[in-house]
Amino acid sequence: MSRRIAIASDHAAYSMKAELADWLREMGHDVIDLGTNGPESVDYPDYGYRLGHAIAKREAEFGVAICGSGIGISIAVNRVPEARCALVSEPLSARLARNHNDANVVALGARVIGIEMAKACVVTFINSEFDGGRHAGRVDKLTHPERTQP
Repeated sequence: MSRRIAIASDHAAYSMKAELADWLREMGHDVIDLGTNGPESVDYPDYGYRLGHAIAKREAEFGVAICGSGIGISIAVNRVPEARCALVSEPLSARLARNHNDANVVALGARVIGIEMAKACVVTFINSEFDGGRHAGRVDKLTHPERTQP
């Protein structure tokens, strides 16, 4: 099934982003590349927010966020309430992020995992479904923290 996927990275991950974007296109997905596109130093929050807002505006069904460790860009994406970004480094976490958390963005660390593991995580993520059920109320609280219990 073809998906619309937004992808963004900082300078530390631009080559992984480019390779993943090309690979996703070859698989038939519609890819929105939100940058960056070179090794010049940039601020990862700018690209994380860009990706989070693309998800919030429903410009893309899923997102792929990449920085050196994956940590900083995932924090930025998660500042957008409609975005649920999970940092993963192997396929099991990618699947559980979708199954249990209805994550719509997967974050990767370009300095932590290689391209083949990144591909395995991304393909697992986009091919997994949200289980719903007991997880639905919890996921709703991620978007609406005011609904949480003190």
